[in-house]
Amino acid sequence: MPNPAPRSRVARQRAAKRWHVYLILCRGNAIYTGIALDVSARYAQHLAGTGARYTRANPPRRLLTKFVCPNQSVAGRLEAAIKRLTAAEKLELVGTTGAAARKLLLD
Repeated sequence: MPNPAPRSRVARQRAAKRWHVYLILCRGNAIYTGIALDVSARYAQHLAGTGARYTRANPPRRLLTKFVCPNQSVAGRLEAAIKRLTAAEKLELVGTTGAAARKLLLD
């Protein structure tokens, strides 16, 4: 079998490095926002009490949503924009796509 073209290998590597912004509903109905490459693994850390200090003090109840971002820079900017929202505005983002959230908050 021939080696894959360099372009497809680069595309696969880039796709494997997609960053995510995620929202977690915590105790007291607080909403925690974070970024990660692997949301499932990061959420497991939060559940185990080895994640962020905030989620150790306010244990997660459930993962609300996650948004795919093309790179860490976009994920960080989206996270910062979401953190400036009220809890009600954050809940309105649940069910939207990452592209819609980026368009709404970053454009």
